[in-house]
Amino acid sequence: MHFMQHQKFNIAIFASGNGTNAEAIIKYFLGHTSIAVSVLLSNNPQAKALERADNLDVPTYIFDKTQFEQQDEIMDILIENEVTHIVLAGFLWLIPIYLINEYQIINIHPSLLPKFAGKGMYGKRVHAAVKRAGERETGITIHEVNDQFDEGKILFQATEHIEATDSVELIADKVHALEYEHYPVVIEKWILS
Repeated sequence: MHFMQHQKFNIAIFASGNGTNAEAIIKYFLGHTSIAVSVLLSNNPQAKALERADNLDVPTYIFDKTQFEQQDEIMDILIENEVTHIVLAGFLWLIPIYLINEYQIINIHPSLLPKFAGKGMYGKRVHAAVKRAGERETGITIHEVNDQFDEGKILFQATEHIEATDSVELIADKVHALEYEHYPVVIEKWILS
């Protein structure tokens, strides 16, 4: 009797920084029946994300701007690791068109898009801008990636109330909690839908 082979999806995570989201995603899919994180790529040799991936036995690669733009090396890594989907987790470069044409890609942004978006708006800069603007609410946006910063189709948003007295650090903590809670689940639904 012939059984249909179980569909397997492999995620490549692109990360530039601390990698707490990357780690949450890797852990979420450990032992998953059809989805695995097969590789983590970073443009920052100092990224803590590399160490986090190593500790969870996920292969890592470091690349520079030239390699990223020239495509061959990056595509070779993705093909070699049988990548089907790309997830950005604190990745700061604009994604080149060759990747957008070849893969489904999603990103998470630490505000309620379209607010506090665009080039240079990441991490603490976003939370500081939210505080400066006197916002009473912030959150996360998970969106598809196109060739513009933070402009792809929105797939999911979650909100968090903030007090006028909240520090930038506290706002960041509230947003991180939303990221860890929702990003892996949304990735799973996005891949399997």
